[in-house]
Amino acid sequence: MKSNTEYKNAALAALKGNWAPAVLATVIFFVITLLCLGPAEVPVLNGTFDTAEIGAMAAAGDIAGVMDAYSSLSSWSSLGSLLRIFLYNVLSVGFAVAFLKLYREGDDRLTSNMFDISFRKYWHKVWGMFLMYLFIALWTLLFLIPGIVKSFSYAMTPYILEENPELSANEAIDRSRAMMKGHKFDLFWLELSFIGWMLLSFLTLGIGLFWLVPYMQTASAAFYEDVKADYELNGGLI
Repeated sequence: MKSNTEYKNAALAALKGNWAPAVLATVIFFVITLLCLGPAEVPVLNGTFDTAEIGAMAAAGDIAGVMDAYSSLSSWSSLGSLLRIFLYNVLSVGFAVAFLKLYREGDDRLTSNMFDISFRKYWHKVWGMFLMYLFIALWTLLFLIPGIVKSFSYAMTPYILEENPELSANEAIDRSRAMMKGHKFDLFWLELSFIGWMLLSFLTLGIGLFWLVPYMQTASAAFYEDVKADYELNGGLI
C-alpha cells in the first residue's frame, strides 16, 4: 500500500487542469444532498412552525396545533427517508465513481458521468447502498465504535457495485469487507490526514469544501485502486 502523501499527490496530479469540472460536480452534488437530507431537518413544508413554536404551543395547551406540526414533521421525515434511499444513495455512488474515472482515465466529464453512473443498474445500486447503510446502522446500535469500524469495512461498496454489477448487493458488501481486511486503519489515517484542510474549509464558511471534497474523493479513488490491486494480488482471498 502507498503512503498518504502518495495518494494525495496522485489526486492533485489527476485534478490538475480539472478543478473547474470537479468543483462544479461537487456543488451540484451538495445541492442535491441538501434537497435529500434537508427535509429531515426542516420542520414544516410551509415554514409555519419550528421546534420552538411547537414547544410554545404545547405550553399553551394548543394540542391541535402540536398534532398538526408533528404530522408535518412526520411527512417531511418520510419524504427525507425516501429521497435518501432512492436519490442520495445512488448519487453518492455516481459521485465516487466519477472521480475514479477522472483518476483512472483522466475523464473530466464529472457531472455527466455522475448522473450516468448513478442511474445505470439503478435498482442494483439502490438495494446495495440501502443494505450497506442498514448494516452500518445495525452495528451502530451495538455501540458507536463497531458502527464506525464497519463504515470503513464497507467503504469500497459504491465502487464495487458499479464495477461488478454481476455481484449481488450482499456479495458487493462482502467483497468490500474482504478488500478492507487489514486496511481499515489505512483509510481512516488517509481521511484524518485532511483534518487541517477541513479546519481551513470551515474558516471559509464551508466554501473551501468545494475544493477539499474533490481532493479527498480523488485520493479515495487512488486508495481504492491500490486496495483493489492488493486484493487481486492475493487471489481475492484476503
